[in-house]
Amino acid sequence: MNHRLHSLATPRRAQQRGGVAIIVGLAMAVLTGFAGLALDGGRLYVNKTELQNAADACALAGAYELTASPAIAQASFEQAENAALTVAARNRVGFQAGLIDTQDVTVVFGTELAGGAWLPAASNPPGDARYIRCTIEETGITPWFMQVLGMGEQTVRAAATATLEHAQTACAIPLGMCRQGPAPGFGLVKGQWYDGKFDAGGGATGSFNWIDFSPPAGGASELGGLLRGNGACELNITHPVGEPGNMGNAAARAWNTRFGLYSGSDNVNNAPPDYTGYSYTSQNWPSRSNAIDDFLARRTTGANYGSNVQAGNAITGLSISNSYNPVTPTTSHRQYGANRRLAVAPVVNCSSWGSSQTVPIEAWACVLMLHPISHPSDIVYMEFEGLADDPSSPCATSGVVGGVGSAGPLVPGLVQ
Repeated sequence: MNHRLHSLATPRRAQQRGGVAIIVGLAMAVLTGFAGLALDGGRLYVNKTELQNAADACALAGAYELTASPAIAQASFEQAENAALTVAARNRVGFQAGLIDTQDVTVVFGTELAGGAWLPAASNPPGDARYIRCTIEETGITPWFMQVLGMGEQTVRAAATATLEHAQTACAIPLGMCRQGPAPGFGLVKGQWYDGKFDAGGGATGSFNWIDFSPPAGGASELGGLLRGNGACELNITHPVGEPGNMGNAAARAWNTRFGLYSGSDNVNNAPPDYTGYSYTSQNWPSRSNAIDDFLARRTTGANYGSNVQAGNAITGLSISNSYNPVTPTTSHRQYGANRRLAVAPVVNCSSWGSSQTVPIEAWACVLMLHPISHPSDIVYMEFEGLADDPSSPCATSGVVGGVGSAGPLVPGLVQ
């Protein structure tokens, strides 16, 4: 009897052991699936977030260059594409483990946010293509767990679209363009060179005046810091400004950093240059007007002040000291450069300085910084490029995108 019971129980236990193996196998597959969803899904999500951040930065960087006078020049599309790709390539993907390859970035331009043709810079977009779109794709992402269930390599993609919009606030250099006539144009002529004396301001000696954004404090030290940095930010259209007085060598050195000319402790890391240091004076630009198109073209090549200071002096007729080290080679302007010579400056009534130590900002001007400064007593020239709130203005600066009726300069903003 016991023998019979034993013989009946043994097969049943064997069958049970086989059933458990099946259940465990199924459970392992389910657990692997859950682990795959959590870990592989999370990995794809992180990659997507990293690509989206890169695409946003890519589009915003390119939008800086979509300026128009009155139409966007083809050279500006090339510069926008180069800027977008450069910024995209500085971002990382894969839990910040690897840099984004520019081969994975597509940059196109369009006239309409929805619909219409989107063209790369090489396909000659129309002059009113004011939108830039960056698409970044990361392929060949091999799942950690889900490949056990037959899932192959995955692709993650992100896109962002930006354009220039009027700012709520502005970052401005401490230079006030003196109004020459009544609003709305204030008597300032687009493309014309205006002069002023660096160390004594404008006033009776020229058409602009060095100003203090935080009266009654300020002066040469504050001005130098603003020129070396981004300028004075968080200003509104009625912010009162004061007259700082004479400027010295320290402020002149700070001015020259925007041309890629460095002295002392200044360098490309604490005071970025413009995309080009090529400069304009009456010697190499006798017409003394409308240098903007040539400037934008030289930006695309990263042209510097000269292969050395003396070479630049020979071109411009200036006397920049050998103590300055120019940015070389030209690729350095492309690598470290930013939008530093097309600057926003307030328009003020310079004739009111005598009766009042402060004057209101009446509008924003876009100016091209034409040349470095040899000595604080130099006469400095600027080219007026229109009011910064004009859609055809070539200015783009740091700021917060405003709402309807904003009067600040054009700034890049994400629209999609």
